Amino acid sequence: MVISSEENNSIAMMPKKFQGGMDQKGGRFAGKNNRRSLSVINQNLVQGQSYPCVVNKRVLMSDKHEICEKKQADMGHRPITRRFAAKIAGSQQSYVEKPKNSNPLNSNEFGNAIAIDDEHKSPANQPLPMILESTDPMNTDQHEMEEVEMEDIDGEMILDIDSCDANNSLAVVEYIEDLHSYYKQIECIGCVSPHYMAKQVDLNERMRAILVDWLIEVHDKFDLMHETLFLTINLIDRFLAKQNVIRKKLQLVGLVAMLLASKYEEISVPAISDLIHISDKAYTRKDVLDMEKLMLNTLQFNMSLPTAYVFMRRFLKAAQADKKLERVAFFLVELSLVEYEMLKFPPSLVAAAAVYTAQCTVSGFKHWNKTCEWHTNYFEDQLLECSMKMVGFHQKAGTGKLTGVYRKYGSAKYSFTAKCDPACFLLENNNQS
Repeated sequence: MVISSEENNSIAMMPKKFQGGMDQKGGRFAGKNNRRSLSVINQNLVQGQSYPCVVNKRVLMSDKHEICEKKQADMGHRPITRRFAAKIAGSQQSYVEKPKNSNPLNSNEFGNAIAIDDEHKSPANQPLPMILESTDPMNTDQHEMEEVEMEDIDGEMILDIDSCDANNSLAVVEYIEDLHSYYKQIECIGCVSPHYMAKQVDLNERMRAILVDWLIEVHDKFDLMHETLFLTINLIDRFLAKQNVIRKKLQLVGLVAMLLASKYEEISVPAISDLIHISDKAYTRKDVLDMEKLMLNTLQFNMSLPTAYVFMRRFLKAAQADKKLERVAFFLVELSLVEYEMLKFPPSLVAAAAVYTAQCTVSGFKHWNKTCEWHTNYFEDQLLECSMKMVGFHQKAGTGKLTGVYRKYGSAKYSFTAKCDPACFLLENNNQS
């Protein structure tokens, strides 16, 4: 092949590492240093800064459901399974009930307890993918809220809380308002009568509180997601409102509700054998499967209902909550899950009251701005009744026998959130008025 003078001049102007690309025989580039790695190209495109991961995959939780086969060596801390049995047995003495048709559970039915691994393993760091298609600079401050004059009341601006997610397709900014409007319309479908326990012959409110307090501890030990806990309690209440259950089967109802909620929300579901172990082998595999069929048929397989968690995430975003405020809000709303009397409030009101009470707890004064009012559709006066109940729950959280939520949020994992002082001034202001 003959190389013209123009081609010869162009080759001479090329970088040296590409000049060696022509072999002596005039063939194609044959040099070994004529290719750069994709990582180097990526760094040059984005000026040495790699793009963050667009979608963070959840880590499979196969290691999080490890169940120890030996008894606990620490005799000072009773296993959660034996505490549940003892509390159910003692609830008959501390609560005035109607005549019962069956014998109460006693602690001997559960046998030896199985300890759960307390270690919470942190997910491994995921590799960041290389993105070559886009070189636009990323918005580094995701928490900035653009002020948009949606409504001007007393000179206070309402923040557009979705402006920071305009480029995030997973945030579905175009539909988020319609979604939460729909959630508000159908939330009443998932609510139950606040007096349904009167129809139960062998159960009472105290037993429900013991079950929920125990399940919160089990949920934390299994390290499941928040959605799973809220859906579990919702399934229990809806099932008990339609089906009479004897006291001996109450724990089974709770375990099966958590199993169904895990199948709906989790990637890795706890094994049935693990649930049997956590109940001290009080039930068999057949018992679990039979109760699962009964619960699904009773609820007509209706699992897609908004719980308080759905509203909590939206309302916390409206409140521009930091980690501290978020933990206090979830601490208060989980205290409310234990209390039977809180069933009279819809999930959206419970979530809004939890955020409002958390703001008052952290700041030390009443705090409910127009942005929170706009996105929750609740005025401050509408939240006071529910909020005062939460303050009362906070005051007595560390006392009595049902202290599962207090122990959970009193640990270092949750930054000792339960140790904060309750917003008692909310009760004082109401008494003065």
